Amino acid sequence: AQQAFALLAAAIARFEPVTVGASARQFAFARAALLPHIKVVPLSGDDAWMRDVGPTFVINRAGQRRGVDWRFNAWGGIYARWRRDDAVAAQVLAAEHSARYRAPMINEGGAIHTDGEGTLLVTEQCLLNPNRNPRLSVAAIEKLLCDYLGAQQVIWLGAGVVNDETSGHIDNLACFARPGEVCLTWSDNRRDPQYRVSRDAFERLAAARDARGRRLKVHKLPSPGPLYMSAAEAAGITRGAGTRQVRAGHRLAGSYVNFYLANGAVIAPLLDPRTDAAALRILRRVFPQRQVVA
Repeated sequence: AQQAFALLAAAIARFEPVTVGASARQFAFARAALLPHIKVVPLSGDDAWMRDVGPTFVINRAGQRRGVDWRFNAWGGIYARWRRDDAVAAQVLAAEHSARYRAPMINEGGAIHTDGEGTLLVTEQCLLNPNRNPRLSVAAIEKLLCDYLGAQQVIWLGAGVVNDETSGHIDNLACFARPGEVCLTWSDNRRDPQYRVSRDAFERLAAARDARGRRLKVHKLPSPGPLYMSAAEAAGITRGAGTRQVRAGHRLAGSYVNFYLANGAVIAPLLDPRTDAAALRILRRVFPQRQVVA
């Protein structure tokens, strides 16, 4: 996993500055493993998923930047301790000298996606899950999202990718390629439960309008696999108090939609030799002005 992180950081660093947060115990190792121009800062957390525990940055019309610090409860409590992860966003904002909003709702960065022009994509499975904000209505959740992110329109999809342990984050299912265009995880296999999920999402997207009244163009990205955890992978998971038990044969929620948009590039995962080439071809067609790095 550390080798994968180092390779990913190096790929992104070709296009934009990269800062890596490392625990005190791992700091020296991280500094030695990463390229010299990648910045390493001490950062305490319980896991390693910055997209979910880090801040959501927003800017105003004057270009001033602040960060939204969502409350975090380990994706509805899938592990027992998350106090340090809940404090990560504040640490990042302090390091970046950015002002901070502490939002009064549980949310993760991977649970929301924006076109930057007032439209949000979310899933009902995640944000309406009783393991997140059981006392908040749909209207209350929408209002908080719009208040803190400056959005005007929230598009609700149904379930997320099959077996996504985050309770169906949007980031594995669908994302904006640019305003008016969405990438969607897709399966043509009617016997795969992902087929029904993706079909429902496609129908909702086809019926939706964004904040500026546009219909959405949908680009379908193939689902890999299905992929399953091997016995060696399952044996390599550290078990601790309250951790979710995962065994060999567990279906994994792999998705080509969960790529990273760097400045001038798309950093995309390689997941399955049977579908990798097709997914990369689609990404190059969707992002002709960006370099696609697998």
